[in-house]
Amino acid sequence: MRIAFYAPMKSPDHPTPSGDRRMARALMAALTLGGHQVDLASQFRSYDSDGDRDNQERLRDMGSRLGASMALKLLDAPETERPEAWFTYHLYHKAPDWIGPQISEALGIPYFVAEASFAPKQAGGPWEIGHDAVAATLAEADGVFTLNPSDAECVIPLLRSEDRHHSILAFLDPSPFDQAIKLRASHRNQIADKFHIPSAPPWLLTVAMMRDGDKLASYRILAEALQGVRELPWQLAIVGDGPAAAETKALFEPLDKRVTFLGSLENEDLPAIYAACDVYVWPSVNEAYGMALLEAQAAGLPVVAADVGGVGSIVADGDTGLLTPTPEPSKIADALTSILEDPPLHREFRRAAAERVREHHSIAGAAKALSKVVKG
Repeated sequence: MRIAFYAPMKSPDHPTPSGDRRMARALMAALTLGGHQVDLASQFRSYDSDGDRDNQERLRDMGSRLGASMALKLLDAPETERPEAWFTYHLYHKAPDWIGPQISEALGIPYFVAEASFAPKQAGGPWEIGHDAVAATLAEADGVFTLNPSDAECVIPLLRSEDRHHSILAFLDPSPFDQAIKLRASHRNQIADKFHIPSAPPWLLTVAMMRDGDKLASYRILAEALQGVRELPWQLAIVGDGPAAAETKALFEPLDKRVTFLGSLENEDLPAIYAACDVYVWPSVNEAYGMALLEAQAAGLPVVAADVGGVGSIVADGDTGLLTPTPEPSKIADALTSILEDPPLHREFRRAAAERVREHHSIAGAAKALSKVVKG
């Protein structure tokens, strides 16, 4: 099947690394693995971060014109060159889809969405335009895939029927991580030499963008939590960059040489970094589910995080890591202490983490689940 893929929040070709970009690419790869021809329909970004109504109206008008133009071109194209289905990733009030519904209606093709969220509290608020558009889009969608279980409650009532809703777990291709695990010692030595990190203490790892809001809040909690485990041996490596980099780095200054900033890295460089480390830690403030948490487990890292959003759907508390009820510094510190002071528990978490990803979060399983619905 020929599938037109679109991500209004952030294109899979966007230059800035993020979990959103990684999942968009993973969905395209999974659909391709399922035997489909997947083409990126547009790089138009409908995202409005500030609740600016004038900007939202401008984006709506631009997107609507673009959708109408694309529909006309596709109608003039040979039938063998037209998409047979439309697939949108990450639909919510800040990033509605102004293109896909138009084209689906014009061509008479099914419209699918992965990771849609709907917040009734946004009705009449600063993002009212996007909020209403998402409700209308979901009402006409032929299938909606939920990756974050907490989204389902508000999404399902908007669908024409509940059987149009499908739950899938966040997923990835585990093979690069499996290979990295085999070379763990070599990767650790290389990274220790390159970034001048002492190799003896346990390595903690965080992979996250540095921006205001929830990310900066998580970094602030992490820095405070680490103050609570200063007496234990550890080194923290942080992968990430962004507009709040200076403020983020300042948070860790009291920890002196125990924190190393690796900067922004490409996706293909991450498996080696994950595999070289010992524990992944992230407070997860308002996290949807966190692709980095899944990647860490794929490389055999126990995870310490807060049990918010869909985090509990990818981290098995007490099996592949430890989840705290809330993202409080003292609770994060206690969870880290439990793992760092119990080597047998750490080894068991390592084994279980990689195994769980292979069994429940593989791209092969996602490809089958997606294709079953898309093919009808």
